[in-house]
Amino acid sequence: MLAAIAGMAAVTETKIKLPGSRADLARGEKLFQVHCARCHGAKGEGSRGPSLARPKLPHAPDDGALLKIVEDGIRGTEMPGTGAMSDHERRQTAAYVRSLGRLPLKPVPGDPAHGAEIYRGKGNCAACHSIKGEGGIAGPELTTVGDSRSASYLRESLVDPGAAVPEGYLLVTVVPKNGPSVTGVRVNEDSFSIQVRDDSGVSHSFWKTDLDKVDPQEGKSPMPSFKDRLSEAEVTDLVAYLATLKEMK
Repeated sequence: MLAAIAGMAAVTETKIKLPGSRADLARGEKLFQVHCARCHGAKGEGSRGPSLARPKLPHAPDDGALLKIVEDGIRGTEMPGTGAMSDHERRQTAAYVRSLGRLPLKPVPGDPAHGAEIYRGKGNCAACHSIKGEGGIAGPELTTVGDSRSASYLRESLVDPGAAVPEGYLLVTVVPKNGPSVTGVRVNEDSFSIQVRDDSGVSHSFWKTDLDKVDPQEGKSPMPSFKDRLSEAEVTDLVAYLATLKEMK
């Protein structure tokens, strides 16, 4: 019995070894293009999802953790699992992702300190967004946005917010049979009710039987474009600041 338990422990402690041949990495790259590039960029440089071209991945400190993420995704995020892949294909994909961390890092251009000033001042970003609990709640929380979004995606979200609407995000206008209409972000919805948070951060709950209609505005964002409100240099500095907002190690 003790020998069996010891054997199980030995299996549990065995480190994951990812394939490393050129053929495996080439296959992993092809799988990455199909399943991952849409969010993480064709070369892992990041887009809607974070950059993977860095030596340390916040959620995958070792190969075992990386393989588990490839298989199961990350609960509570937009990262899905890869149930359609075989175990070997997941290992090939994980091996390719790990190889991206051996590429030289490209620094984000701009002045983060000046970007922080723009965030607090001219950009008035804290009116809707919060960092470490400080700021508004109408927009997404930004404490670790530098981990979850690439610099290119952050720039796009500033100059063309409608093109960078996160998956699952939906702006709606709710029209009650009695009372004023409410426009805001859908927080929750089921067959009987809907909850909406307006741009001031106030939440509203409605029974659908009390509504005339619910008008979804897919692909729209309440966030204004900064294209004409900030100069190109100011946008660059603001992106540089947002890119520094990462989980503390």
